[in-house]
Amino acid sequence: METAAAMEAAVDLTTDGLPSWLTPIEQASRTVRPQQLSRFLPPESGAGRQSAVLVLFGEGASGPELLLMERAGSLRSHPGQPSFPGGSLDPGDGDPTTTGPLRAALREAEEETGLDPRGVQLFGVLPRLYIPVSGFVVTPVLGWWRTPSPVGVVDPGETARVFTVPVADLTDPANRVTTLHPSGHRGPAFLVESALVWGFTAGVIDRILHFAGWERPWDRAKQVPLDWRA
Repeated sequence: METAAAMEAAVDLTTDGLPSWLTPIEQASRTVRPQQLSRFLPPESGAGRQSAVLVLFGEGASGPELLLMERAGSLRSHPGQPSFPGGSLDPGDGDPTTTGPLRAALREAEEETGLDPRGVQLFGVLPRLYIPVSGFVVTPVLGWWRTPSPVGVVDPGETARVFTVPVADLTDPANRVTTLHPSGHRGPAFLVESALVWGFTAGVIDRILHFAGWERPWDRAKQVPLDWRA
């Protein structure tokens, strides 16, 4: 159910007042192609469950940071995995090709983390990508946490914890590793905030760092298992 805060939140894209350090990401979002982000693209048949995630950047004590959450271990889909806030589009979110993903990203972020969507400025959208294991067609929505609000676990049945990660930690070569999925797929990952961020979320972060010009050389031969624990 959409809250009053979600209904009042702006669901258009604007760069007004956007911090200069986010400019490279905003510019990249207008030109990047799906194939430059992932090899997993939505089926041409149109199959897949439409969904959206909020890639929310804020300004913390240590500089720019990114909001993430850890999914509850009891969930059937991606249990215990760090991720962006997000979920499926609802009929009330509107047109899935225009404002639907924007509204869904804000609504789901509020439901999962308790953030006030009225403090979020949406400034860009990345091309839709695909998560084969769950069949989700995901639109990453880029946001600036213009007016931060308290966040935390809203429903323990869905979320284990909510946390922010300094961008400096994400770009630190010491925190970058490669994971090997049982399917044989290798992908980038991050060891941050006592968590292994991998899969779809890590892939999007990796590409954002690259196209923003923030990426630093790191050892791609350094590999950790998916059951890594701090």
